[in-house]
Amino acid sequence: MKSRFLPLAALLSFSLAAPAQAENLQHTQQLLSTKSCERCDLSKAGLTYANLSGANLSRADLSQANLSRIILRGANLKGANLSGAVLFSADLTGADLSGANLSGADLRGAIVTGAVWTGATLTQANLLGAVGLPAEIATPDRLYAWGLAEAERGNFQDAINNYNQVLSQQPDFAHALLARGVARFRLGDRSGAMADAKAAEEMYTAQGNSQGQEISTQFSEGMQAMQEAEEKQDRRGRGGNFLGFLGSLAGLLLQFVTPGL
Repeated sequence: MKSRFLPLAALLSFSLAAPAQAENLQHTQQLLSTKSCERCDLSKAGLTYANLSGANLSRADLSQANLSRIILRGANLKGANLSGAVLFSADLTGADLSGANLSGADLRGAIVTGAVWTGATLTQANLLGAVGLPAEIATPDRLYAWGLAEAERGNFQDAINNYNQVLSQQPDFAHALLARGVARFRLGDRSGAMADAKAAEEMYTAQGNSQGQEISTQFSEGMQAMQEAEEKQDRRGRGGNFLGFLGSLAGLLLQFVTPGL
């Protein structure tokens, strides 16, 4: 797309006419009154809490629109542009998202049970906590990345839930096993954390991953040393050192995230 400067008079004339703004408002009103707005320009529209069940939005431009908590049950969103749209806690049950562009969209907590995703673009979409994602969307790599994101926010139980889904799909995903051990430790489940650390160490060894094996060993040995220090009421900083190690471990686990998720 070419970029050029327009004369001031042309800019003023364009601003006074404002055809794009008028058209957006017209399309928004059409959508709300008829629930049908195929190929409409709804970019940056505010439609929070709107009930648009069964709406026809095929190939509509909803880029950067605020669609938080919107109801789009069974809606036709084939080929729609939803790039950068906010769909936080939206209800997309049974919606048809075939060929839709959801790049960078915020779908946290959205309900997507029964939605059709064929050919949809999800590059860098945020699907944390989305309910009803099919296996082809909720891949082990994505679930692992979401788990790390939840852990970074301090939501360790939610992180564990993601890691559990990873391991149910791919039992030999050693990174998820180690990350779950860290999350369990943060929640005070030391026996569970130790079991995960030991299992991850064995898995890394079997896979020939020396770095993962070493990290797992350091994690389990650090927990053991911390427990022994606590039993002896040793206050020489071992606990602080181990917590510092956990911080660096979180950074190492991030290195195993697939780029672009």
